[in-house]
Amino acid sequence: MDYQVNPKVQALFDQVLGLEEVKKAMDFIEADAEQSIEDQIALTLIEAPTFHEAERAQAYAEYLGKLGLEDAHVDEFGNAVALWKGAGTGPKILVEAHLDTVFPKGSVKEVRRENGILYAPGIVDDTRGLAVLLSALRGLKASGLQTKGDIVFVGTSREEGMGSLGGMKDFLDHNPDIEGSISVDGAWTESITFEATGFKTYEVNFYGIGGHAYGAFGLMANPLHAAARAVAKIADFQVAEEPKTTFCVSNFHAGNDAGVHAIVPKATIKFNFRSNSAELLEELDQRIFKAIQEACDEETARWGKDTITWDHVQYCDVPAGTQDIHAPMVEATYLAAKHLSPDPEKVHFNKGGCVNGNMAVSRGLPCVTIGGGLVDTKCHNLEEYYPIENSHLCPQEVMLLLLMAAGIEGKTESVLK
Repeated sequence: MDYQVNPKVQALFDQVLGLEEVKKAMDFIEADAEQSIEDQIALTLIEAPTFHEAERAQAYAEYLGKLGLEDAHVDEFGNAVALWKGAGTGPKILVEAHLDTVFPKGSVKEVRRENGILYAPGIVDDTRGLAVLLSALRGLKASGLQTKGDIVFVGTSREEGMGSLGGMKDFLDHNPDIEGSISVDGAWTESITFEATGFKTYEVNFYGIGGHAYGAFGLMANPLHAAARAVAKIADFQVAEEPKTTFCVSNFHAGNDAGVHAIVPKATIKFNFRSNSAELLEELDQRIFKAIQEACDEETARWGKDTITWDHVQYCDVPAGTQDIHAPMVEATYLAAKHLSPDPEKVHFNKGGCVNGNMAVSRGLPCVTIGGGLVDTKCHNLEEYYPIENSHLCPQEVMLLLLMAAGIEGKTESVLK
């Protein structure tokens, strides 16, 4: 990949990497690998489905407090929060990983360790990210360095599914002094996400009178038919390949077996659409709801007896956003990834992404999300697994990025300045 880094960013990275204190911290993190794995196992056993993260949040806040951070607590939004106090001369940096997993309680029976691999639902996404933050924090402490800026360590709630990145959104809404953000979502060093794919998820309900499929035929419009018309219209949409834009009607519900010979009074569809462009996302939103109204009007006109109506519920509303691929934080991440990756040629940038970093990028904050890997670890699958080899590399990357972003008192400036 032909990617040229600004000489100033390269010089700062080389300066940080050359410090004896940083070398000491890097060695510490490598030696800390087994402790990091123990943290990962312990946290995995505290199950945390989205909206049910309270027990894990409390445990994580206690981890952070025991490592010497100030004001370790669970905030009103379910986030575990603690402060690394800097000298007050640099930017305030957020570093976070999310607490929740996609698995209902009862899914994790044990964490199995075989041939250097951990097996358990949620062992990677994002329990490994939580453990990475703890190891990076221990490395910072071992360095003896003081950062210029404060660093807020956060285990965020409600990242997955219907949580819609809610913990991250709430934290940033109520902490407007954050000046840069690092998200860890996964376990490895090769993947860099710097753009934000926006997405919306809706439920739309279609309503009619309902009646007997034979006796009431011709006397009323059919809300299920209206829903089908809407789905057919949406299915025919053409959308941009670049910026990547997608749509999917994922659920269609109406009636039941007992009423198989009935015109239903209600039909429901659920759909999701995404784009790397905020403008295209809003345009698609308008197109979809225009199609829904047209479908209702057409079904109503078909029979001329009554009117099909509709309403909707919005489940997810995640903003799109972008930043320059040569933003200083992005370049610093690229340098750290290339330095640490076992295969530097596989370091790559993701085109968009639906991660907590969306909430920072869409606000114009310097932000990167790291941790995505090259291994198919069956994330979001009951057979999820984590290969332990080189587990120290991601915590090392996080520590280097924190030092680059916050700056080192008496030694280096922040890459954001």
